[in-house]
Amino acid sequence: MARKITLNIQQASDRATPEQEAFLSIVRTADALMRGVAEVLKPTTLSPTQYNVLRILRGAEPDGLACQQIGDRMLTREPDITRLLDRLSARDLITRVRSTEDRRIVLTRITREGLKMIDALDEPIRQLHRQQLSHLSRQQLQRLVDDLELARAEIA
Repeated sequence: MARKITLNIQQASDRATPEQEAFLSIVRTADALMRGVAEVLKPTTLSPTQYNVLRILRGAEPDGLACQQIGDRMLTREPDITRLLDRLSARDLITRVRSTEDRRIVLTRITREGLKMIDALDEPIRQLHRQQLSHLSRQQLQRLVDDLELARAEIA
């Protein structure tokens, strides 16, 4: 019996291994979910990656974080955190200040403007996630989270 994912990408299901089908399904699902996030963010002209940085920095208040710490907390790998931070700084959504304890470290903090923007996005993002995933029960959602964590556990 042909699986939905292999039909969607027009690939013969007998050629795809279970691991390939799982991978393709995860990628397609992530893309579909992220398109919704991008649409919610569109009026702010924030990218999903920029939104993620602001969310991380809000959680690090009032201390802020060094560039590497931000990178470590990102949902997706970002090869050029510095440029990403430059764009947010140019919009006055973050500030960067050299640490007084260790001059090699530059601490990044979210500004009041950045906080206002991210706070205003909380409810629209919550509503989006409800819209996207409310057809799953709490038990199904927890199983999905557990299964995805298990899948990531062996990946470097």
